[in-house]
Amino acid sequence: MAEHGTIEYATADGNDYPAHEGTYEHFVEYTFVGIIHVVNLLLGLAVGGVMGHWFLALLIFIVAVLGALPGFVSGSKTSSYVAFALCFLIFAFEGLS
Repeated sequence: MAEHGTIEYATADGNDYPAHEGTYEHFVEYTFVGIIHVVNLLLGLAVGGVMGHWFLALLIFIVAVLGALPGFVSGSKTSSYVAFALCFLIFAFEGLS
């Protein structure tokens, strides 16, 4: 389409590739934290709606929010892993009992 002009992508001013990489890394971290948070909420809904234990579902919701907040603020995945492990253990405990 623009064969009459020269390609200036590699030499263009304002080409900030490290900023693009940083934005992508943050996007991946936030997406991961968000997905784990949604999975934790689904575990809470399964415990409350299917199993009928709404008090434990409330506990799962609180753990899910407390695990997602540090992940969204700092970008750390550790709190999401811990929250998922706790929510899954509560889910498994109620499912097996």
